[in-house]
Amino acid sequence: MCRNFEVPGVLMAVAAAYLMCAPPLLAQGPPTPAVTVASPVAKRITIWDEYSGRFEAVETVEVRPRVSGFVDKVHFKDGQIVKAGDPLFTIDPRPFEIAAESARAEIARARAQSALALSEVERAAPLVKSGAVTERDFTQRSANLNVAEAQLQVAEANLKSAELNLEWTVVTAPITGRISDRKVDIGNLVIGGSQGTTLLTTIVSLDPIHFIFDTSESDYLRYVRLRLAGKRESSRDAASPVRIKLADETDWAHEGTMDFLDNQFNPRSGTMRGRAIVDNKDQIFAPGIFARLRLFGGEVDGLLIPDASVVSDQMTKLVFVVDDEGTVKAAAVTLGPIYEGLRVVKTGLKASDKIIVDGLANPMVRPGAKVTATPGEIKAAAN
Repeated sequence: MCRNFEVPGVLMAVAAAYLMCAPPLLAQGPPTPAVTVASPVAKRITIWDEYSGRFEAVETVEVRPRVSGFVDKVHFKDGQIVKAGDPLFTIDPRPFEIAAESARAEIARARAQSALALSEVERAAPLVKSGAVTERDFTQRSANLNVAEAQLQVAEANLKSAELNLEWTVVTAPITGRISDRKVDIGNLVIGGSQGTTLLTTIVSLDPIHFIFDTSESDYLRYVRLRLAGKRESSRDAASPVRIKLADETDWAHEGTMDFLDNQFNPRSGTMRGRAIVDNKDQIFAPGIFARLRLFGGEVDGLLIPDASVVSDQMTKLVFVVDDEGTVKAAAVTLGPIYEGLRVVKTGLKASDKIIVDGLANPMVRPGAKVTATPGEIKAAAN
């Protein structure tokens, strides 16, 4: 037989007394996020300014004929390397050979005329004193001699011109380099001279090679300030070093030097043209290739931080700094290039600041938040 029992009032009173004497439960908030902080690396930094540009040949020549005629021979293969003086085209030389022979014959005639005039002068000279030959006749014979000698000189000059034209029937390479394709084939008439000449082909030199780029007005003024302060020589006066990286390269593996800086700014672009010269013995560079160039921009005292420590707020770059009380603060910074694997900070930080180098992925790490900071270290890689 089952019976229903009610809890005695004494037990309920004991339970209430226990609850009143027990310690209250405290509300538990989220844990303080842990981060690693370190001071920026203070170091003497070599600044390299980066520019885009392209390669140009040191020498570029359009090969054109100096005499007119029909192309008789082509002596090269399209695209090959040629040396200065190598024959490229032969223009039919026969008309020029005939002209040279005619000039030689004219010289022989002029020499005979000159010899005859000289003999007449020599015979008349002793007869002038005796009166057998008048002064007028002697003067005429002397003038005939002068005319004959002048005609001889003209004939000799015509021979030189004819021989030069004959020499020019063989068109040779004026420089050493790589030749383009032929623009005319055998049998075509080409026009030589000074106007309307026919383009036969082009040649570009390969080693060394120029790299052309444009520098901004602000960079130019900074270089001038450095020169005036004695911290950097002008590229007009010294061969400032440059480094070049091609589109498929990750390292600045190619070295060169500055050899030209223009004398004025382009009024449309507001830039000034600069030029570097680079060795091209392996012929990896070709005229027209685009690449990136680093120009030596002097040395400054700077701060280095990991690139991962930089966050972006629209157009502003920020670094999170932890103060002595463990509070996160945002510092707006101006960044420079990568140096020895770290990012250069131009402005916005002090060498004594403790920046967050690990833990930024935690969404609770934000300006104004409290964090638990663990000391770390920033190390620069070998350059």
